[in-house]
Amino acid sequence: MYRYLLIVRFVLINVVAAALLLGIYFQGWLAAVIGGDLIELSAIIAVVFVYGFLYCALRVGQTSGELDDVRSGEPEDQSPAGSYLEKVRYTHDRESLRSVLRMRLGRRIATVRHIANSLVFLGLIGTVIGFIIALSGVDPSRAADADNVADMVATLISGMSVALNTTLVGAVLYVWLIVNYRLLASGTVDLLTDTIDRGDG
Repeated sequence: MYRYLLIVRFVLINVVAAALLLGIYFQGWLAAVIGGDLIELSAIIAVVFVYGFLYCALRVGQTSGELDDVRSGEPEDQSPAGSYLEKVRYTHDRESLRSVLRMRLGRRIATVRHIANSLVFLGLIGTVIGFIIALSGVDPSRAADADNVADMVATLISGMSVALNTTLVGAVLYVWLIVNYRLLASGTVDLLTDTIDRGDG
């Protein structure tokens, strides 16, 4: 039996994603984002992503270990699977134990999904801030003066840059984290079904 397959899949997915990101960086396509105005907004989104990614990596390792233990027939007593298998021997009400197991495993991975969703909202907040910056420089009463038009256009471009950069960063990092979440959710479903099957057996 192969062990740590979930971890291997997690590593492969993220190596490919990191390689794509490095390729984009070396092509110079990230220069506009890195050198853009209010880069702090994109940095906040990146920090939230890193937290979610590390949390996801921790849960992938935990789920992979528990899945391997269940398949080998030696789950730890403190784990949700071990607790379920211990209790299922002494009760006929297996459905309530299955519900508790589903809730425990589901609650454990829900944080990753919430963090991924927050990346989109942070990107949208950056978009709104960018539009506010863009529109704050537009003054119709000064539009007739050619000297003022240049300043207004510069502020407009700066605000649009903030809006588009934060939207792009939030969307790309959301996709990256949600792919990892799908992998974790798939491993969690495998852990749930294998634990229930072993309990029924």
